[in-house]
Amino acid sequence: MTQTSSTESLLLEIALPVPLRRCFDYLPPADITPSALQPGALVRVPFGHQELIGVLIKVKTESAQDLGKLRHALAIIDPRPALDSELLDLCLWAADYYQCAPGEALQTALPVLLRQGEPAQLRGEPVFRLTTEGKGLPEGALKRSPKQAALLAALQTHHQLSRNDLDLLDIPRSIAKSLIDKGLARIDEIVPSQAPHPAELLREQPLVLSDEQQAAFAQIDYGSFKTYLLDGATGSGKTEIYLQAIEQSLKQGKQALVLVPEIGLTPQTLQRFQRRFNLPIVALHSGLNDRERLDAWLQARDGIARIIIGTRSALFTPLKEPGILIIDEEHDGSFKQQDGFRYSARDLAAVRAHRLGIPLILGSATPSLETLHNAIQGRYQYLRLKARAGNAKPPEIQLLDIRGEILHEGFAQASIDAIGDTLGKGNQVLVFLNRRGYAPTLECHDCGWLANCNHCDARMTVHQTPRHLHCHHCDHQRGIPKRCPSCNSSKIQPIGQGTERSEVVLQQLFPAYKVIRVDRDSTRNKNSMQKLLVDVHSGEPCILVGTQMLAKGHHFADVTLVVIIDADAGLFSTDFRGAERMGQLLLQVAGRAGREEKSGRVILQSHHTDHPLVQTLVQQGYHALADLILHERQITQLPPYRHLALIRAESKQAIAAVDFLQTARKIAEQLQAPHPLLNYLGPLPAMMEKRGDRFRYQLQINSAQRKPLQQLLSELALQLEVSPLAKRVRWSIDVDPQEMG
Repeated sequence: MTQTSSTESLLLEIALPVPLRRCFDYLPPADITPSALQPGALVRVPFGHQELIGVLIKVKTESAQDLGKLRHALAIIDPRPALDSELLDLCLWAADYYQCAPGEALQTALPVLLRQGEPAQLRGEPVFRLTTEGKGLPEGALKRSPKQAALLAALQTHHQLSRNDLDLLDIPRSIAKSLIDKGLARIDEIVPSQAPHPAELLREQPLVLSDEQQAAFAQIDYGSFKTYLLDGATGSGKTEIYLQAIEQSLKQGKQALVLVPEIGLTPQTLQRFQRRFNLPIVALHSGLNDRERLDAWLQARDGIARIIIGTRSALFTPLKEPGILIIDEEHDGSFKQQDGFRYSARDLAAVRAHRLGIPLILGSATPSLETLHNAIQGRYQYLRLKARAGNAKPPEIQLLDIRGEILHEGFAQASIDAIGDTLGKGNQVLVFLNRRGYAPTLECHDCGWLANCNHCDARMTVHQTPRHLHCHHCDHQRGIPKRCPSCNSSKIQPIGQGTERSEVVLQQLFPAYKVIRVDRDSTRNKNSMQKLLVDVHSGEPCILVGTQMLAKGHHFADVTLVVIIDADAGLFSTDFRGAERMGQLLLQVAGRAGREEKSGRVILQSHHTDHPLVQTLVQQGYHALADLILHERQITQLPPYRHLALIRAESKQAIAAVDFLQTARKIAEQLQAPHPLLNYLGPLPAMMEKRGDRFRYQLQINSAQRKPLQQLLSELALQLEVSPLAKRVRWSIDVDPQEMG
């Protein structure tokens, strides 16, 4: 194999998808021109006995390795870099900050098909058009099939419709198939192109902003970087400000990237944006198949898609003409990746917006304490919306003390009466319980045996459909025993309340009304969330029962009563963020009541109505609670006043995890001795010490300054990687951890 002289002295530094905090040197592929060696390009290389797809970091002329031992890269997948210099630099910075292998960070930024070595080619998009026969039909044809008639009329007006257009018109794709089967329509494939912008940017006119909304909107500068906290009560019209800010960006020929916390919110947000804007909009989330995700990614990269809406990893979408970045529900924990590359999309968004010189809007009714602290300190521009949009009034919150009450399967009689009254008036009810399944566990009435997981320090959850016990921590499942394994009694019974059980109880209490359960189990399948919510959006009286999935940004115009079954979860959490999360969750759920013209009411069932956190939240609101918790955090020297990192280790033998972390602490103390500005805590057992047959321990490092902590972690990670003890455990470093478990 010969190599052209022009590349003889060149070497390639490549990041590979392996958990090693380093890059690897290779010789260029044979007979390649130097112009094809662009940083960010995907390269196929031999690695051990396998072939991997890596990312070219840079071309250089020297290596610390023996040149005689270097292997040739096999091929450049695509001469055009998959990652431009902006995204490549962002990923490498993030890998360094979050103490992750560079190859693993770069993998996160790439769609699956590119990771597998497929070229980045945009696929044709199917569109529906009328055949000659279809065009010849008179107006008002197909009257017996209203949906088919509606599609026919739409095609006669618009000439062609995409799948997204069908969704927007609420026409099922099966209707389009019916027209195709009749020979009235056909499917053509068109490759999206950089089409000229339509004369009309908007499909529908913006709403008139209130004085408060206008004051916030007027402060946004589209020509430079600044982070804005849009702190607005639920229903205060934050989304309208997003839409009008995006409109300003689009008018300048720029693109907008919008992140939402849940897949379930993406279709809802997408539809609202499609109704407003007459420009290509794409979604990026894990509910798409690999091909759909790559197509959306490429349309964003090539500037075809002008608005990109996605979940956490959509932050790494390439943008041809970036204009504005928006993160809705910025407080949500799902913006932090909990394994592998443990990045925070919210925090990285600030880094990316700063590098691009564009505005970043962080929106929430219950901002995270870190974000709120930054706004109070003046690092972020603070935009506050206190009033609900239009004539909507904030919901009335009623604390219901259930101590000593006789509960009907978790429901107080006052709650049952309120639900019946609300349904009788033709309105809808939301019942919130953040525990899925039928019951939290199974108990023997005679001996007190509890159905514990054999693999975790946790109890098995009882599920009824299908009937089984399920551990929500390690996914272990087993059948429900007919007799107690401990005393052979037949008196085993479910204990406590889950969403499945609440659904059954509510259906028995209110048989004339539909009960709709929304949790991880009922929304597993694609589009299942949208299908479940069809009845809710129809306005018919019904009961929604579900977990925190219902708390995130959903707009339920006809829900006038929210019942929170257990408001006490989080009050006694061992995680220092427990009280903050409790406040956020309760107020987000409460915010679903009384939107638009209808007034709302919230009932919080609690055994601790006199608890100072509950009293503060209900009487004075989230910001008073936030002030209280921030004061505690300052005294206890916790975030946002200090910076944290967790080193986690887990092993089938507890001693192996403890030994590894003791070694980690010893090395760390040699690198930086403990002092008031930097201290160590641990090794300590995790909140759930045993999970999935592995014992879990952690070492906490707390620092007053970010830079010394980063220097320490960088040096420590390299030493731990070569430690013999590292081979006996799974270990990781979590910078700015959101979960302390």
